[in-house]
Amino acid sequence: DINFVFNSASQDLIFEPVEFNHPIWVLYSSGTTGLPKAIVHSHGGILLEHYKYMAFHNDVHKEEKYFWFSTTGWMMWNFVQSALLTGASIVLYDGCPTYPDFEALWAFSDKVGVNHFGTSAPYLVASMKRNIQPKKKYDLSSIRSISSTGAPLPYEAFEYVYKNIKQDVWLCSMAGGTDVCTAFIGGTPYYAVNAGEIQCRALGVSLYAYDDNEQRVEDELGEMVIDKPMPSMPIYFWNDDGNKRYKASYFEHYPGKWRHGDFIEINSKTNGLVIYGRSDATLNRHGIRIGTSEIYRAVNKIKEIEDSLIVNLELDDGKHYMPLFVKMKGDLKLSEEVKTKVNQQLKTEYTPRHVPDDIIEVVDIPYTISGKKMEAPVKKILLKMPLEKSINFDSMRNPESVDYFIEFAKSI
Repeated sequence: DINFVFNSASQDLIFEPVEFNHPIWVLYSSGTTGLPKAIVHSHGGILLEHYKYMAFHNDVHKEEKYFWFSTTGWMMWNFVQSALLTGASIVLYDGCPTYPDFEALWAFSDKVGVNHFGTSAPYLVASMKRNIQPKKKYDLSSIRSISSTGAPLPYEAFEYVYKNIKQDVWLCSMAGGTDVCTAFIGGTPYYAVNAGEIQCRALGVSLYAYDDNEQRVEDELGEMVIDKPMPSMPIYFWNDDGNKRYKASYFEHYPGKWRHGDFIEINSKTNGLVIYGRSDATLNRHGIRIGTSEIYRAVNKIKEIEDSLIVNLELDDGKHYMPLFVKMKGDLKLSEEVKTKVNQQLKTEYTPRHVPDDIIEVVDIPYTISGKKMEAPVKKILLKMPLEKSINFDSMRNPESVDYFIEFAKSI
């Protein structure tokens, strides 16, 4: 009852002591891998984990202004509140981040005097493709750090930030998940920033890359595995009898170890890390594993293309089919010339194996509400898995975008 809130506003807050593992909230995963999970975290685990990250990894100081654009449906909304633990103030933005134009958040940061600016990798990539240059119009001198998450941040986006947003800023990419409501890997003010890399493993996270033989590897692509507990792992899933789905989600592949579902490479020289995308969405071409982020990095350089999504399908006859779906800019249509550009870019930047079997124009690319491409659900749809087990439309930003893929699946 909202009236209760207003009528009680002048009363003293009541602080109720609870156990360390007392539930603090239920968060729903974004649906990038299928049906969302109802994840329950603990008071103590979240307190420890968030205080650690804000103080040591984001380097948030007392009386600073901490901002991260987020809807209430993304875990970053919960994460942002914990900046208060350091004595900082949190800054919230109500509305569309690209209205009235793509510079809205930078105008807002100028007006408010933000010290820590947080956003998603897709937002920075989209700004780069539109050649947005905030440093020419706004006073961003107060910003100490720019943080990015939600998807891999490509090398070119690092260059874009330092060239067009602010030169003397700490660009802090991070990667984690709603599952733990924090980052497994992220920033540190004590290491150099290397373009295309996330700076370090987070404190208290025993994270490694595993090869197909379950051996730890560096300087090559591997499965991201956390082999020891960390404070904010879920205490359970809501209505998960016997923790069956919890165990199946993380611990089936490597018993006793958390498999998060991302492909990662650890640089032995810098200790930096690169995320290549979901391991359940990884492309396997003639025995060679390809991260979807490699495809997107190359396709992003084709000026006629607005967005893209790629999947690799293992067909019933044992063959593989790898279509690339593209959304064109404005009123442009996909032409043979653009297809040639894409294929040539992939060959030049990577290998002939990166070239898709088909390039297909779509009206829109499916995204979750939190801004993540829905590669795994699209793959399930194209493999003709039951729709109700493939995707949750309530978790989508643009559910109508799936209609094309449902029809396309009938032709495969």
